[in-house]
Amino acid sequence: MRTTVRRHLGKVVAGAGLALTATAAMIAITLPGTAGADGTAGSTGQAAGQAAAEQEAGQGAGQGAGQGTGQGAGQGAGQHGGSAAVAPGVVEEAPAEGARGEGRDPLTDDETARAERIALNRQLFEAGEDVDGDRGPQRLGVDLAEPAAAEADDPDAPRRAEVTFYDYKDDTLVTRTVNLDTGTVESTGTRQGVQPPLNAAEEAEAVRLLLADPLGAGLKADYKDATGRELTSPDQLVPFGMVYRASPGAQPAAFDSCGVHRCVRLLPKVRNGPWIDARSLLIDLSDRKVGRLTG
Repeated sequence: MRTTVRRHLGKVVAGAGLALTATAAMIAITLPGTAGADGTAGSTGQAAGQAAAEQEAGQGAGQGAGQGTGQGAGQGAGQHGGSAAVAPGVVEEAPAEGARGEGRDPLTDDETARAERIALNRQLFEAGEDVDGDRGPQRLGVDLAEPAAAEADDPDAPRRAEVTFYDYKDDTLVTRTVNLDTGTVESTGTRQGVQPPLNAAEEAEAVRLLLADPLGAGLKADYKDATGRELTSPDQLVPFGMVYRASPGAQPAAFDSCGVHRCVRLLPKVRNGPWIDARSLLIDLSDRKVGRLTG
């Protein structure tokens, strides 16, 4: 039986396809979850949470039964001279990763760490600010750089990395190309109004800002409906965030700078539970404020 309850933020969804909006246009995405779940007004966070709990309980029971059966079978075989127990499987360790890749091999962990260390010099660190407001720009990613046109067929061409930062102090995307052979920064590019995908630290900070704002009350209420517990930390959610760009009439005037500012719309997921529809809320990470969409 389906039970209708008060909706707080939007609705708790146990695995239906939802539409996220990064701009005024809708971008359809399909979310993983319980097969056959629907997003009708009758589906509730409590029902979704209960279903998840029952599923976990069933898995636990199945594991316990399997362990008990296996132990009993093993003891019986030993007592009656049965066949020898099957040896446990062996998982081979991953091969050691070299400190330096070759050619177009992906960057190794050592190369990634070295590229970031070279790119983030003292001047950039002192002048920049990350998503938490701490000194130093926010690191977004480190990728293998494309070779220069003249080096495309050269097997001995130097390996380069592109290190990308977002400086929240002045909303600037900073890209530095590092030559891993010489250990030098070959070029630096800065752009405003360019918003690459969010990283995990930015998504977590968006949730933190929302929880600290009065507009986060709906999210907290939906979380409690789904789990029976209080929502106090971003660690209790798996946030999925998309960059938002302002569109005429779609947001309060205070958020018209979104696109130049780094703004987020969230669709958080309860850990081991349902998704929560929070698409009506908007978080400006640059100004550290929360609002509600109007359009």
